[in-house]
Amino acid sequence: MTLFLTLLHAGLLVLLGLNWLYLRSARRIDFKNERVPRLSVLIPARNEQENLRRLLPSLAAQSYPNLEVIIYDDASEDDTWQVIKQLGDPRVRALRGSGPPEGWMGKPHALYQAAKEATGDRLLFLDADAKLLHRGALRSMIALHEGLPANAALTGLTKLRGAGGLLVSLVPNAILVGLPWFLVRYIPWSALSAVNGQCWMIDARTYRDLEPHEAVKNEILEDVMIGRYLKSQGVIPYLRDVQQDTAVYMYRSFADAWLGFRKNAYLILGGTPLSFAALFTLFGLTFVWAPFFGWWLLITIFAFKILTDRIAGFGWTISLLAPVSYFLGWIQQLDSAIHHWIGRVSWKGRKVE
Repeated sequence: MTLFLTLLHAGLLVLLGLNWLYLRSARRIDFKNERVPRLSVLIPARNEQENLRRLLPSLAAQSYPNLEVIIYDDASEDDTWQVIKQLGDPRVRALRGSGPPEGWMGKPHALYQAAKEATGDRLLFLDADAKLLHRGALRSMIALHEGLPANAALTGLTKLRGAGGLLVSLVPNAILVGLPWFLVRYIPWSALSAVNGQCWMIDARTYRDLEPHEAVKNEILEDVMIGRYLKSQGVIPYLRDVQQDTAVYMYRSFADAWLGFRKNAYLILGGTPLSFAALFTLFGLTFVWAPFFGWWLLITIFAFKILTDRIAGFGWTISLLAPVSYFLGWIQQLDSAIHHWIGRVSWKGRKVE
């Protein structure tokens, strides 16, 4: 077991380093104002009054010259609709729904409805808890997308902010340690792909040909499934670092973070008892129990977390509590599985099944 874990940790460190080089290799193609493609920013919103008060001004401040923003209010029970209407920006349109129909999850349905109304050449799907960090953020992301090969999608590594850092910092850690992004375009296996639902972009014609939200309409983990679906159709998602452009304030408290990860963690580990048991055990051995098989494995555990925290901009306090983060993540996976098994998972006032 000690040899296995030592080789595994060495391989994961190599994977992390190659993913870092992959991120740094991104090309950008900028445009003169008269040539920029029309961009539609599509935002799902359910009970997002506070988040929209942060996001909407950052959208209104954008210097991008050919822009529309479509926000789909998914039967919000707070002042989401009023916040949208108060903005008074002619580039922003609001749609209002009464909830998803039978067979649909809320977020895929909201974005599918917004996409049907979009007139842009490129579609940017952005969560309501995001914020654009400077006036040229959209132009910067378009330049990254245009630097991709033909028929590719951009998925963004965003700057994560808000509460629950011990858990939230595991998101970029999983993205950079858990998937070999530098190989995604070369290996035909569709499971070796994903998009980050917080921020991703695709050519509008490709979207309309494939309709990915309709294809995954009943999936809770819709962004991972969209990435796999797109790859199966020949559209490769490319991870790009957009932390200078976009921040996402995922949760307001540690308790909110725990509930949010409860919805997804079991599904990320396969969503079946057998796959969960295997991956839960592997995660525990790799990131929680490994130091008991060799003191040097504690050093590599810290190395994983310190490196991904530096890439993702988390503070040193979070990094120095790496064993605590991994232990909490491991227990959270079990909590997620138990709540899925007993049918007690909910999010934003709706039961998740």
